[in-house]
Amino acid sequence: MPFRFRRSARLGPLRFNFSKSGLSSISLGGRGASFNIPVARSGGPRTTVGLPGTGLSWSVEHRPEADQTAPARLPAGPAEGLPNSRRFRPGQLDSFKQGCLGVLQKKLFAAGSQGRLMWDLNLITRLLTDPSIGSRTQGLLAVIETPEAMEAYLLRAQSQDDVKRRAHRCVEAAKEAARLAQIRGWLRP
Repeated sequence: MPFRFRRSARLGPLRFNFSKSGLSSISLGGRGASFNIPVARSGGPRTTVGLPGTGLSWSVEHRPEADQTAPARLPAGPAEGLPNSRRFRPGQLDSFKQGCLGVLQKKLFAAGSQGRLMWDLNLITRLLTDPSIGSRTQGLLAVIETPEAMEAYLLRAQSQDDVKRRAHRCVEAAKEAARLAQIRGWLRP
């Protein structure tokens, strides 16, 4: 069994590891977690996480991009060109916002609907001036006070999930406004 020579020196949070030929690597961290950058040894930087005293550890070597093989691509088939559930290409988020806005306007505030009637009669604005409804409900109703307010609210979304959350809030606001207007006798059920 060959002998190995290993020596290290600390300088602040860094540990310099030496071999017979000189500086071999630089480490950062200590017991439980460390990051090792090679200087004169082969391989890439290595992250090691372990449970001190148990002998259990997990280590992963970060290879340079050129050494890594590209993962196999799955054929896209009929879904090719569609965005994934979290990330859009430039312009796709704006299209998604406009699509959601169109659906809301068609389903909730189409001509002759209860929502459109509330907008035409300014019932949501009347509800907002009513001190008997709480501030939380006022905040909810303010989202759909006018068509312009709803559009601005939806178009400020920053991601697909944010658009969905805002659209859902608009639906909740329309339901709550209709319920409150019916309680006050402003709308017929």
